[in-house]
Amino acid sequence: MAGQLRPEGNSLYRPLAEINVTPLVDVMLVLLIVFMITAPLLATGMRVDLPQAKAATPVDPKPPVIVTVRKDGATYLGSEELSRSSLGDAMRAKIGADPATLIHLRGDREASYGEIIAVMDELARSGFPKIALITTSKGRAPDQAAAPAPAATP
Repeated sequence: MAGQLRPEGNSLYRPLAEINVTPLVDVMLVLLIVFMITAPLLATGMRVDLPQAKAATPVDPKPPVIVTVRKDGATYLGSEELSRSSLGDAMRAKIGADPATLIHLRGDREASYGEIIAVMDELARSGFPKIALITTSKGRAPDQAAAPAPAATP
């Protein structure tokens, strides 16, 4: 045990050089149990039984507006090609002045980073701050059903 002294050799008492790890293991197991119990509560919240409503209708979220930047820098709102300066006006004409509408910005892999940022900047200056950049996961094809890519002109 740590702190105990025992007689050896010429000196009457020498300290033991052992660490008692039992209290450390006890404390670590208690902490582990506490975290295992509280972690699910933090992730999901409290469980409640919600009341039923007969007249309520589910809220359908608005579909996002899709803006596409091709590798040549051409900008599209849906399937309509626009100049970057007219993008804000076209957005207001399409969805109104609702700043809560989510805009999906799809930029071609080979498009200039500056072109994509310029489109984001134009949308933000026009009053549309909720912009999401759309990517694909490795090995998956992009979702072409939601927003067909504009046809390339030769």
